[in-house]
Amino acid sequence: MWQFLSNLFKNKNQLEEQDPMKKFLIVGLGNIGEKYENTRHNIGFKVLDYFAKQEDITFTTDKLGNVATYKLKGRTFVFLKPSTYMNLSGKAVLYWLTKEKIPLENLLVVTDDLNLPFGSIRVKTKGSDGGHNGLKDIQDKLNTTKYNRFRFGISDAFSKGRQVDYVLGEWTTEENDKLKERLDIAVELIKSFALSGINNTMNAFNGK
Repeated sequence: MWQFLSNLFKNKNQLEEQDPMKKFLIVGLGNIGEKYENTRHNIGFKVLDYFAKQEDITFTTDKLGNVATYKLKGRTFVFLKPSTYMNLSGKAVLYWLTKEKIPLENLLVVTDDLNLPFGSIRVKTKGSDGGHNGLKDIQDKLNTTKYNRFRFGISDAFSKGRQVDYVLGEWTTEENDKLKERLDIAVELIKSFALSGINNTMNAFNGK
């Protein structure tokens, strides 16, 4: 019996050594500054801030961004809100991937998407930048289009030539009323990404 227990603990320790705690970098895209806080383009920041509030996590100012960590079921989440402004997001993403020794497949970028109806969710493992300057810079700095992104729909309800005003505009009262439910889903999606993997997360959340 004692030999059995000894071997059990030995095997358990070997498994822990072979499978160290996994780390995930969750990046919310946005622009720093109070005037951008409640704008559509800042949904990446808003999702991470909401997660932090729900789980009582505190962001601290660090190199190239505001950073927080969270642990759940053997996983470590590193949350990053780049302080480089949207168009230079890639610099912060590359720095924190390297610093924390996080593999590219454990990166998830949360961003707004004009091509999706408000509140719609789409998780993808690769794709073009779709004209999004934050994604374009990440693609340039990582030298690949193959990274996970969580696109949050903000719709395209703007007239011709008003795209910039629209994405940098604030949510309507109706949108704000619906945001909490969508943000709750976003939190569960991020947890699923680390706990269940990207494919299961796509199957469970795409189209929600």
